[in-house]
Amino acid sequence: MYFCQKRLPSYKWGFKPGIVVHNGNYIAKQAFAQCGDTAIMNGCEDSINRLVVERDWMARARTLALVGMAGSGKTVCAAHLASLGYFQFRFGSIIVNEVARRGWPINPENERVVREELRADGMDAIARRALPLLKEALASHACIVIDGLYSFSEYKFLREQLGEDMVVVAIVAERGLRYSRLAARSERPLTAQEAQQRDWQEIERIEKGGPIAIADYTLLNNATPEELLQALEALLMRLEFHP
Repeated sequence: MYFCQKRLPSYKWGFKPGIVVHNGNYIAKQAFAQCGDTAIMNGCEDSINRLVVERDWMARARTLALVGMAGSGKTVCAAHLASLGYFQFRFGSIIVNEVARRGWPINPENERVVREELRADGMDAIARRALPLLKEALASHACIVIDGLYSFSEYKFLREQLGEDMVVVAIVAERGLRYSRLAARSERPLTAQEAQQRDWQEIERIEKGGPIAIADYTLLNNATPEELLQALEALLMRLEFHP
């Protein structure tokens, strides 16, 4: 016997293959029949597998934040979204603009110096600077994409400010595969040791693991870029997320 409700609070309940569950408030949809306020379903496995559970607020989300470790495929997703016409805001642009404002050459070392100076005021400092720009973009675009949300403090700040208007999508891949991609890239390739050092620094110093762990959706990128982008587009359709 399986229970479903139209709106389910965030208490624990049973899982079954074919049922998709996300954290937060839920709404249950059944392809073959409307559920009442409470339904008790007996019967075949096929019927149970048609039950899909989604967050009822996801259709209203207008901000999509991409997160992922280096080499995961986040840049591939960001470039694809840009090609589809989505407005993108890169957190890194705040750093680059500050480097340029100081009249310094734009390079990784100067960007690191500025980034660390800004974050001396708090790990959410870049998100606080970005918020007015994000709200301005939301005023003139149906949906926007954030590329470069790093720290857990940034995540918590934006979640508090944007609330249900933001959905976080993590792009993940096997560590060895990520390192292979980083070694093969034409711009600033990394050895396996350098890639591991970067991972540790980003997890320990800029809280990068938090947003990935708590992401609303996760896309696995262990195959081809084409398969990753197919999964991304399927998610966009599911969220009714349009440029």
